[in-house]
Amino acid sequence: MSASQRASRPSTEALRAPDRRRLYEQLAARLLDYVEVTGLRVGGRLPSERDLAEALKVSRASVRQATIALEVRGTLEVRHGDGIYLRSLPNESGHLMELMTQRHRLPAILEAREALETQLAALAAARRTEEDIAAMSQALDVMAADIEADGFGEEGDRLFHEAVTRAAQSPLLADFMVGLAAPISETRHSSLGEPGRPPRSLRAHHRILEAIRRGDAPGARQAMRRHVNMVADIGLLRWSAAQQDGPAPGASASWRADAPGA
Repeated sequence: MSASQRASRPSTEALRAPDRRRLYEQLAARLLDYVEVTGLRVGGRLPSERDLAEALKVSRASVRQATIALEVRGTLEVRHGDGIYLRSLPNESGHLMELMTQRHRLPAILEAREALETQLAALAAARRTEEDIAAMSQALDVMAADIEADGFGEEGDRLFHEAVTRAAQSPLLADFMVGLAAPISETRHSSLGEPGRPPRSLRAHHRILEAIRRGDAPGARQAMRRHVNMVADIGLLRWSAAQQDGPAPGASASWRADAPGA
């Protein structure tokens, strides 16, 4: 091609490569930009979820995923029925990079959860007492009441899994669960923040409880496995082969975007 022909070609300088980040990651970045541009101080209130969705021209569900992602990292605090508040100032680009790469920890976390919690559920079915069953049932009552009040049911969820762990009567497995408490809490918060997820999660917990109540160890193990698979299907950490060049390192075939929702 001659120099004159190259000179006559339309310029591509104004074109940019498409943004490969997922939508919630892009929205999280926009929210961090908003905090910086407006000079919002810690304790300050952001626009409502509805107003953010309208301004960003996205669905409220997408905004909710972004705010949950930033809440998990400690930047925002979502007060149900009150609003979205700045909890701490973001640590520039490193904060968002930590958010964007968090999903790479998920395979290891979920493998540990499946190994531990499915075994705990099976042991609980074999070793539970009436007091254990009562504690699990009470935890689900707490979860249901919070969901009825338009909450996520996180506290009841946490109490239920603690009751299952106690019922299993395995001190060593209980110690492992203590070590996983922080990442499990993150995945719990993100999962229950998914649209329509809290009532589905409550039903999944009831299935686990009923299997444990019957003394059905295989059924309890399976119900817990289905629950863990549902937790894996969250906007913050979701991935699939179609969205990546290949599976995340160490990813189990069990964790797919189409994992069964219990």
